[in-house]
Amino acid sequence: MQIGELAQRAKVSHRTIHYYERLGLLHPAEREGAGYRYYDDMALKRLEKIAALKRLGLNLEEIAAVLDLYFVDATGIRGKEKVLEILQAQLAKADTQLHELTAFRRDLASNIARMEQLIAQAQRD
Repeated sequence: MQIGELAQRAKVSHRTIHYYERLGLLHPAEREGAGYRYYDDMALKRLEKIAALKRLGLNLEEIAAVLDLYFVDATGIRGKEKVLEILQAQLAKADTQLHELTAFRRDLASNIARMEQLIAQAQRD
């Protein structure tokens, strides 16, 4: 299929397909003499897997690290294990950020209360 049909079937733009090619996530199956790209069903499956991984919250760099695992292992277990590792790391990072943000919020609320006291005191004096 040509790029237009692939884009339509995968519900992505031509530009997205070209971008994924530049990143090495997708490869045309063959090129015609005039330079037209032709894609096979594997390209569509890769685009569908990229979309699914994006929905899980992976960025394109992370997707590049796991995408091929889904296509060299028919069970998909290797890819799923790698995605699980990435998601667990993201959760740990989010937990750390949440803890830091909670501490920052507590300090900010304390500083606001202190400033309100200083203003009230200055108004009384």
